[in-house]
Amino acid sequence: MAKVTINGVAVEVPDGTNVVRAAEMAGQEIPHYCYHPGLSVAGNCRMCLIDIKAMSAKQPNPLPKLQIGCNTIVADGMVVETNNPRVEEARRGVLEFLLINHPIDCPICDQAGECKLQEYYMDYGRYDSRMLLEEKQRKGKAMPVGPDIMLDQERCILCTRCIRFLDEVTQTHELCMKERGDHSELSVAEGRAVDNDYSVNVVDICPVGALTSREFRFQARVWYLDRTDSICPGCANGCNIEVHSREGRIYRLKPRANEQVNGYWMCDEGRRTWHGVHTGDRLTASYVRSGDEFVEVDAREAAASAAGALVECSRVAIVASASLSMEEGFLLRAIAQRLGGAPCIIVSPALSSIPDDGFLISTDRYPNRAGLLALGFVEAAVPAATDGVILAREDAVASDEKTWGALLEQLHEVLVIDEHVGKSMAYANQVLAVATHFEAPGSFVNRRQRLQAFAGAVPPPGRCVAGWEALANLLAELGGPRYGNVQEIFAATCLDLGLSTLQRHEDLGRSGALLDELRRPTDSAAAASVAAPAPA
Repeated sequence: MAKVTINGVAVEVPDGTNVVRAAEMAGQEIPHYCYHPGLSVAGNCRMCLIDIKAMSAKQPNPLPKLQIGCNTIVADGMVVETNNPRVEEARRGVLEFLLINHPIDCPICDQAGECKLQEYYMDYGRYDSRMLLEEKQRKGKAMPVGPDIMLDQERCILCTRCIRFLDEVTQTHELCMKERGDHSELSVAEGRAVDNDYSVNVVDICPVGALTSREFRFQARVWYLDRTDSICPGCANGCNIEVHSREGRIYRLKPRANEQVNGYWMCDEGRRTWHGVHTGDRLTASYVRSGDEFVEVDAREAAASAAGALVECSRVAIVASASLSMEEGFLLRAIAQRLGGAPCIIVSPALSSIPDDGFLISTDRYPNRAGLLALGFVEAAVPAATDGVILAREDAVASDEKTWGALLEQLHEVLVIDEHVGKSMAYANQVLAVATHFEAPGSFVNRRQRLQAFAGAVPPPGRCVAGWEALANLLAELGGPRYGNVQEIFAATCLDLGLSTLQRHEDLGRSGALLDELRRPTDSAAAASVAAPAPA
């Protein structure tokens, strides 16, 4: 560890840390454009200039020239100033050069509100331009450079973040820099397009409005968007994400940094997982069959009707999707126990047409297979002599209509618990409408056994309820305990798994935790500390 002093604040940081990261650890910001913690150091924007007053305890002399913080590694005893008059004057000069040919596009630019040019100009610039509009260099505007990416060459400040990402992370090399001086421009390599599984990450890391998302373009101003921490439900990797929404509608997903899972990135397919939230086939209410028709009821009525029918069955099977949350899986297993030990079966395929890419994309397109297996679910077929089935977020008929249609047709009771209208509904006696994972809190265990929590970003439509609430109602109707909120269920789930005393999702922190790190020996005293609610 190295002890450094930044603007009078002493902080200890790991050896090998650069000054920009050290300042962040000290609660301070050193302005920068080209530096990104997930990429190599380029040192070309010169915004992170710092004044080194002492190199180290062994070399306490100051350096005569300003240095760039991104490529300066801390040393024990180093003393740095980042906001004295000398540094700020240099910073103003750098900003003037960066803005000298920049177009005045702020009113129409998607980056407005999260643009570092805007922010740093207000913090350090505020000068009158010495460049006439007619003298500015003209470059390409609104150029499609890939199926998901739009390029505006005039806005580019030549930071090369996008080029380094495509060279170092995806290794697809689609972008390059052409020409020299103020004629330099970001361009697509000849005969290429920015078209890879991670292409939209270049939009995330662009510090200005040069690269924008064709899907999000002109859809919303970012300062109106609410941001919610979540987990991508698109595959078993469990990438950490932010959900950006406004007035009950999701507009985009962005990666959230977690060095233990996805670093700073996410795949383009994962960004599209929110699309199903606002489709026209959403279930907006629960139903009970009356003759040949469905009658709309509230969630508790549907649960009561389903409970009454299930207890009349001689053998019930629970058929679950591996997209269930941990809380939903725990409640389903408790329901299975109330129904005489019904088997809890996962039928979601572990392999898909999408191969593992050795990075963030898993061939398993379900986010919680590992968690359900830890809860005791099994991957098997429905046992013979079953006369009742609960389909939990699993439209089995859609995957194999002939086999599943014939099976469900002969059953006494079919309960469908889902978020969308599906083919299995044609065989259902009761339907419980539940929220998507973007609309309710919960937790997943990813393929590397990391337990991570997510929050609901937008409300569910109509009379939908959270999956945990629908299942808690059903469990209570079957004579089990009545859970009042998701945190009670999470605490009970963790206790059942023999984890450390986790009581709330917040106890996991922003990065989650490995199950093996959380496990502890069975402790009757600890078990008593998380008492289950009394039966209803």
